[in-house]
Amino acid sequence: MNGLLAVCVSQRAASVQIRSQWYYSSAAGGKTAVIAARHPFEAELEAAKRYAWCACGYSKKQPFCDGTHKTVPSAPEPLRFKLEEAKNVWLCGCKQTKNPPYCDGTHKEDWIQQAAVYASPPVK
Repeated sequence: MNGLLAVCVSQRAASVQIRSQWYYSSAAGGKTAVIAARHPFEAELEAAKRYAWCACGYSKKQPFCDGTHKTVPSAPEPLRFKLEEAKNVWLCGCKQTKNPPYCDGTHKEDWIQQAAVYASPPVK
């Protein structure tokens, strides 16, 4: 029993180590994103206006897309959306939300708070 517990603890440590890196693998085709911020972005959005939420984390105009994903082959495409009515929302900054483009509180997890935040684009 103790051996099994040690294996489980060891696997958990490995999982945390991997998740604490800049990149994560999304469900959409294994594309990768970087952690752009350890907090959400408050935004007052207009009704019927099209928005492009940065899903890759590389944009300099967070939380919105500036097209930088086009220079990174493994970067996911932005999430395009529009609202039926104007409202104030919190958009995900860590790019790890399970409810994109909205913050679901994932940024509060220790592995995100301890992870490196994206600073410069990868070298091609």
